[in-house]
Amino acid sequence: MNLADGQWHRLHPASPLLKGGLALVAILGVLLANLRERLFDMFVPGLPAQGDPVDYIIDNGFLGVALLVVAAVLVVLIAGFYASWRMHSFRITEEAVEVRSGILFRTNRKARLDRIQGINIVRPFFARLFGAAKVEISQAGQDANVQLSYLGSRAADGVRREILRLASGARVTAPGVLTPGPPGQSTLDRRVEEFFGPDPELGSTPAESIVTIHLGRLFGSLVLHGSTVFLVLAGIGITVWVVSSGQLYGLFLVLPGAIGFGSFYVRRFTKTLGYTIAATGDGVRVGFGLLSTTSETLPPGRIHSVRVSQPLLWRPMGWWEVSVNRASHSNTKGAAGQSNATILPVGNRSEVIRVLELLLPDLAGAAPSLGRHSSAGESPAGASAVTGAPEMTPLLRAGLTSPGGDDGFVNSPQRAVWLRPFAWRRNGFAMARGCLLLRRGGIWRQLVIVPQARLQSVSLRQGPVLRMLRLAAVHLHTVSGPIAATLGAVDAVVGVEFFTDAARAAIVSAARDTSHRWRSGEVSA
Repeated sequence: MNLADGQWHRLHPASPLLKGGLALVAILGVLLANLRERLFDMFVPGLPAQGDPVDYIIDNGFLGVALLVVAAVLVVLIAGFYASWRMHSFRITEEAVEVRSGILFRTNRKARLDRIQGINIVRPFFARLFGAAKVEISQAGQDANVQLSYLGSRAADGVRREILRLASGARVTAPGVLTPGPPGQSTLDRRVEEFFGPDPELGSTPAESIVTIHLGRLFGSLVLHGSTVFLVLAGIGITVWVVSSGQLYGLFLVLPGAIGFGSFYVRRFTKTLGYTIAATGDGVRVGFGLLSTTSETLPPGRIHSVRVSQPLLWRPMGWWEVSVNRASHSNTKGAAGQSNATILPVGNRSEVIRVLELLLPDLAGAAPSLGRHSSAGESPAGASAVTGAPEMTPLLRAGLTSPGGDDGFVNSPQRAVWLRPFAWRRNGFAMARGCLLLRRGGIWRQLVIVPQARLQSVSLRQGPVLRMLRLAAVHLHTVSGPIAATLGAVDAVVGVEFFTDAARAAIVSAARDTSHRWRSGEVSA
């Protein structure tokens, strides 16, 4: 069956149950079990105060009536679920994905293909037992996403493939057909394969493009997490207070916090297990999860900025975290149970560089282009690294771990020590083919990368203190998100030059950018 034929199609038959029907039945059951005496007294006032409703029904021969009432309630629920399923449909055209739903109040949501920022396939544990998955189509804008809850697991993979094909601009010679599986395969076999098998598209990806997070590193990143330090310090403080004051009830203050932190660690651990990241023909595919799994596809050109950060406690291990800014705001949590901005929860330097090359392919093999950045009377370190510049991978390594100096970055002058006493040597920027790099932080290291084609504007700020020190602060404006592409305490003259060069590079890159139709001209069968 082809679900991308422009016609209206319905979702998985179990969608009403998976979207909240089971929770509704469970809540009704709990309420009936705890309030059955009061409910029964409303309809049968003659019930003795100490009597049990079930015994009363059996003793007075009302069992048949009670069963009819239960059957009627079930029929009403089933009819409501069926009507909800019948009135919830979707269609995929060459311009948009459209979803309509509602029984009394109809809603219609539409996701234009040219605004799609990513596609998530979420397989909650219980939905996997039914062979179902939820498809979330992320598009630019606040609360603009469109969800298909739920589709069959194979149908969800096919829908994602067809939506990405239509959005990429590839021409098709024959309509895609979603097959139910290999001939002769039983329903049970398909459920087992879907439950334990990998993402079908990731299974054919070259092994060298996949990052695997080992259990030791995952456990170590949790132990060295900032929340762990806070928990240990809080526990020590409460213990000292209990011992010194003799007030044992203070131990109960630890219990809610311990439960909260415990659930955080369990959620982060189970979310990070099974993490994969790989390049596909339609962008970068990120998968994670143990019981409930998520597979997300980021089409080319949807990354507006990237941040590589290293907490202080991770530095001895050489671990980093990679986050991104996107134009969409997904409801789906990312790897490690964090916001969907987290692309790599924890990885070493070589894995980070590999991920950056997947997210920003223009970085691979590009050489830095520092332009004309120099100032009269004082040249910042690194300004001479224009000719004979290193390849991009050494530049990325310098952005991550270099203490500063002549390493391909234009760094802050020495007088910036008054504002950046620990970071002025590292505080700097570099321009490469298609990207702008901002390096900052001497204790908590960060490297921010902004694709030139995604840059919306550039601002240069100089307050009284910066003006007195002949410094300036630069801000690269992209879509809102957790990443702020700012760099302070740069030389004022160099800042003006960087402002001009960055603005010019953004205009040229945006004019040449074709990532919104990344497979235009290709023909797919």
